[in-house]
Amino acid sequence: MAKTFPDFSFETAAYARGANRVIGVDEVGRGPLAGPVTAAAVWIDPKHIPEGLNDSKALTAKRREALFDPIMQAADVSIAHASVAEIDEINILQATFLAMRRAVAGLKVAPDHALIDGNKIPEGLVCSAECIVKGDAKSLSVAAASIVAKICRDRIMVDLAQQHPGYGWESNAGYGSKAHMEALQILGATPHHRVSFKPVHNILYQAKNLSR
Repeated sequence: MAKTFPDFSFETAAYARGANRVIGVDEVGRGPLAGPVTAAAVWIDPKHIPEGLNDSKALTAKRREALFDPIMQAADVSIAHASVAEIDEINILQATFLAMRRAVAGLKVAPDHALIDGNKIPEGLVCSAECIVKGDAKSLSVAAASIVAKICRDRIMVDLAQQHPGYGWESNAGYGSKAHMEALQILGATPHHRVSFKPVHNILYQAKNLSR
């Protein structure tokens, strides 16, 4: 099967239907045990599309980094987060939607249509929207958003890794890798761990029982 790359067809179709400013929205960080969930909203000027855009998961870390500045320079970009406290309070799905709403609302120019990666549209967006399953591999705007969100969140986790060494966040980005799980058992949870996530909850519960 031939490898496919994202294109501008979803954006073009929306413009043909009368939209004036079409953006892509994606998030990263739904699965990790620690750190925020991060969303990006990106409007790409059809005349200045950075070359080499693709789903962030299909790119090497070096290639993502190389694309970051061209995206930031050529596009209207907004990055937003939902905190660990918000994730634990309202659940990861709602926190993801919250980060997406914040990202869309933070754009310099308000969009009138959003292409959302996934199969659900967040409530309360400031514009109309459609969801695209695997949108980061199909739409250039969503691909750009996926790259920006991934790099921003990875940088946050590298920063947090320096404050809380031992969990390997600089390489696992907070996901439940073997090294991260072992560190959780030995070092315990930090304020940046999501206590509503089962592996973290179970370790805290064990620690509580042992300390009785």
